[in-house]
Amino acid sequence: MTMWSKFFIMPHMSDLKIESFPIGSLACNCSIIHSISSKEAIIIDSGNDAELLLKKVEALGVQVKVLLYTHAHFDHIGAAAKVKKALNAPICLHQGDNLLYQALPVQAMMFGSLPMLPGKADKQILDEEEFGILTCNGLKNFLMAMHTPGHTQGSCCFYSESISSLPVLFSGDTLFQGSIGRTDLPGGNFDQIKNSIKQRLYTLPDETQVIPGHGPMTVISNEKRSNPFVMA
Repeated sequence: MTMWSKFFIMPHMSDLKIESFPIGSLACNCSIIHSISSKEAIIIDSGNDAELLLKKVEALGVQVKVLLYTHAHFDHIGAAAKVKKALNAPICLHQGDNLLYQALPVQAMMFGSLPMLPGKADKQILDEEEFGILTCNGLKNFLMAMHTPGHTQGSCCFYSESISSLPVLFSGDTLFQGSIGRTDLPGGNFDQIKNSIKQRLYTLPDETQVIPGHGPMTVISNEKRSNPFVMA
């Protein structure tokens, strides 16, 4: 049990709301972005515990339209096939992580977990592609994908200036509070992840709130100032 065992809810703006919570064997932060009016939702990183996630979705009473993944490590995407089947929502993943996703059974066994069968990635995420759901103002694209290789070759972050009162970044395992994602696994590259953070993430507004793939939230300005792995 960690300090992040409960929901943390971002201040929402207008019709949109974010609810994030740790899920699965390695406490991956899963985020559900949903419209209060339409009840449509987007899930970022469904983790590897389908049963728990489906209970959360049911409790919120939302209809999930799309499953977005920051990368294809088993703790972030292990339950994707089961979640897709239950919710009838497409799996979206950057093509750079397709092989990693297909190696899901091997990944899980490497970390002492039961083998997990991958599903099919229905859509390849493109850099700067936008995603949205129906809101009280009509269909609105408010979430932009940013290809940020380094932790894996297909790693992506998702950025929005429309969900909460401050800009929000879902950074996956690219950027953590005071740290960065590991680069010693297949597809990892230390120089790439540093460049992704400096050239893409550190150019975002300083006040951007960061929801990482694991652990507590942070702010871009704090990371630029004090993250020992990547100084601005």
